[in-house]
Amino acid sequence: MGRLTNKVAIVTGAASGFGRGIAEAYVHEGARVVIADLNADGAQSAAAHLGNSAFGIQADVTNRDDVKAMVAAAVDHFGGLDILVNNAGTTHANKPVLEVTEDEFDRIYAVNVKSLYLTTLAAVPAMERRGGGVIINTASTAGVRPRPGLTWYNGSKGAAITLTKSLAAELAPKKIRVNAINPVIGETGLLETFMGQADTPENRAKFVSTIPLGRMSRPSDIANAAVFLAEDASEFITGVAIEVDGGRCV
Repeated sequence: MGRLTNKVAIVTGAASGFGRGIAEAYVHEGARVVIADLNADGAQSAAAHLGNSAFGIQADVTNRDDVKAMVAAAVDHFGGLDILVNNAGTTHANKPVLEVTEDEFDRIYAVNVKSLYLTTLAAVPAMERRGGGVIINTASTAGVRPRPGLTWYNGSKGAAITLTKSLAAELAPKKIRVNAINPVIGETGLLETFMGQADTPENRAKFVSTIPLGRMSRPSDIANAAVFLAEDASEFITGVAIEVDGGRCV
């Protein structure tokens, strides 16, 4: 029996990167998963790869109706909702703080912060009907140890960490646990954007040199943490933001 047998999960931004790694790990551990992503084809492809235990849906996490439909899909297709992974995120390119446009700023806070508001409104009632649940937010080491060049993104992830802790305290009486995962820079589609330069071996080496364990994060690293935080073995853990960062924040 898997660690998540009989659980129903939603993973946002699950067509690729960390989200897809989490979705694959959840299915492997026995969960049924709604794969939600702005990229409709990517969501459908990822779901098809995982078989009958996955359902793909296009969803813009900044849109209230899309978020409602995403939760409804979990209930309609799999009977309820136990786990929500708010993984969808975006950033501006690594550049001076005065060069980030207002549109970039608005988009970052819509995707990285407002989405947590919208998914909470939609998911909590569904979790209450199941007697409780788990919410996991993909935050970032940027919210703990912010560095120049990503200031507005850093702030959005700081908000995600604070919201995780506040939601954990407020939703505990409903038996809903809320935790966050703080990845260090990873081998995903956003890598060059975070780096602010070409993804060359030389440029990668500069970033890797700041990580004591000597490599970037991988989807499997984040997925392993997401499985633990969702399973019953972590039933007494809430309000934490676990750094999966190879020692970057030490």
